[in-house]
Amino acid sequence: MDFGPHLFLASLEGAITTAVLALTAVGLSIVFGIMRVVNVAHGEFYMLGAVIAWWLTSAIGGHPALGFVVALVVAPLCVGALAALADYLVLRRINYDPERTIVATIGLLYVVQQSTLMTFGPEARPVEAPFNQRIALPWFEYSADGFSLIWPWGLGTTTYKLAVIVAAVVILLALWALMSRTRIGLIMRATQLNRDMALTHGINVEKVYALVFGLGAALAALGAVLIVPIQQAHYLMGGDPLLLAFIVVIIGGLGSLPGTVLAAVLIGMSDGIVSVFFTPTLAKILSTLLVAFVLVFRPQGLFGKRLA
Repeated sequence: MDFGPHLFLASLEGAITTAVLALTAVGLSIVFGIMRVVNVAHGEFYMLGAVIAWWLTSAIGGHPALGFVVALVVAPLCVGALAALADYLVLRRINYDPERTIVATIGLLYVVQQSTLMTFGPEARPVEAPFNQRIALPWFEYSADGFSLIWPWGLGTTTYKLAVIVAAVVILLALWALMSRTRIGLIMRATQLNRDMALTHGINVEKVYALVFGLGAALAALGAVLIVPIQQAHYLMGGDPLLLAFIVVIIGGLGSLPGTVLAAVLIGMSDGIVSVFFTPTLAKILSTLLVAFVLVFRPQGLFGKRLA
């Protein structure tokens, strides 16, 4: 296969990585932007979403689409509820202190991870895609006679992979509408701007924090449900998404949703392309170097504001 078609296929894989990474990173960004909490357990909520999706699809049986649709709804709700409970039992008790919340979420990470290992086991388990038809893609070749349409390159993808990209875009647009066009979004933004002023206006900040922490975890779980038919569920699968999500949030700007989405496109596409042509390790190294440059020349990120 020539370089052009190979690059095209790598870009498709990068777009899938971008779609799931954007959902995961936006969840992390919302939590920090509104609560000023660095959630180190975010990757484990992602992993938990994939594991619950496997459990539900296995228990329901029948046509793969039935179990998958149930998992797409139930898994994020279960993970979001668990995160809200963790907020009530742990984070609220330590008054959302920045240093102590890091330690607390590290502890939560190990509790979720080891509990999953004891109940789920160490094996990677597949989830069948609800639909997975192969789509042949054309390629254009330039010659002396001009551009010509050719098919022999074997270019192709699946309908499910394209659906993951579309679903992520729809979910992100729905989240934007929630944050900018609804009363709940207005309350969240008011709490983000000034916690004390929100309290004086009768806003129950603790309930808002529980909702936000649950929403961030649910977005991570939703991304995991979408990707698990491609990658498989595993109790250690939360590490890489957590690392990439932190990289994206730092580059985009802590708490900035537009910056997070733009950084997710940048990191997701580069990670997908570099992983195909070279190795996934090199992709992570390049992403980490990019974070270092951003921290040196623009510590607040591309769209972030300096914290007071």
